[in-house]
Amino acid sequence: MPRFDRRKFLAAAASGSLALAHPFATASAIEPIRRQDGPKFKLSLAAYSYRDLLEKPAANYSLQDFVRTCADLQLDATELTSYYFPKQITPEYLRQLKQLAFLLGLDISGTAVANDFAQPAGDKREADLAHVRQWVDYAEILGAPVIRIFSGGRKFLQDAALAHRLAVEGIEASCDYAGQHGVMLALENHGGLTEHVDDMLAIVRDVKSPWFGVNLDTGNFNSADPYADLAKIAPYAVNVQVKVSVHPAGADRRPADFKRLAAILRDSGYRGYVVLEYEEPQDPRQGVPKSLEELRAALA
Repeated sequence: MPRFDRRKFLAAAASGSLALAHPFATASAIEPIRRQDGPKFKLSLAAYSYRDLLEKPAANYSLQDFVRTCADLQLDATELTSYYFPKQITPEYLRQLKQLAFLLGLDISGTAVANDFAQPAGDKREADLAHVRQWVDYAEILGAPVIRIFSGGRKFLQDAALAHRLAVEGIEASCDYAGQHGVMLALENHGGLTEHVDDMLAIVRDVKSPWFGVNLDTGNFNSADPYADLAKIAPYAVNVQVKVSVHPAGADRRPADFKRLAAILRDSGYRGYVVLEYEEPQDPRQGVPKSLEELRAALA
């Protein structure tokens, strides 16, 4: 079945005439997302920030505790990273999480999975495709609007063009399924085929789906000027994860310039969740509140 035309879909959504967009138009390469009414930021926190507590049974800290932490921090939303869910996930468990977030006044801003779409045809590739489909189902129950995904990386002796094509095909197939459930998929700049901004943009522009965009991670480019790279992908962002530090090529890791990051998002007209993903060695119970305070000030 022919895919949606992203440009017509987004233009119709922005104008309020979505019902008039032809659903069977020929798809074209992704273009920067058309925004309206200027930037708008909603603050969230990634469960990955509390990974040391969530991964240690002795800490007695659950995903439900993390949701309560987000409420205590006066956030707009909570990002529930897939890694910290129980091995056996039931619809009842997801509905209870959704209810808890709602009663605490929180949106579930999204979730995040690990996958590798550069895998060649075979069991591993099929398993990753099935994994993403499963989390689309989970996200729909949670009411999570977006899932962060990866491209994967080149395999031994794999041609770069083949890896690119496999990643694009995997993303498109996953977006076809995600769109049937009202869930966006967001490709993160996370090494592999997305290590360099131009390689990432080549993938982004080749994926043909209105249910696709970028998960802009502010700490994952290691070029001479990571901020310039982030500005290139910001127009395609449907979710943003902010790190506390950046690591330019040939330099030591340094504190992120939140004001500069906020300016990049404003200039792109970004409207959506800005998710703090705290990866520093300090205890998140001390480091996260301080970082959120600084991030709030920069986004104000």
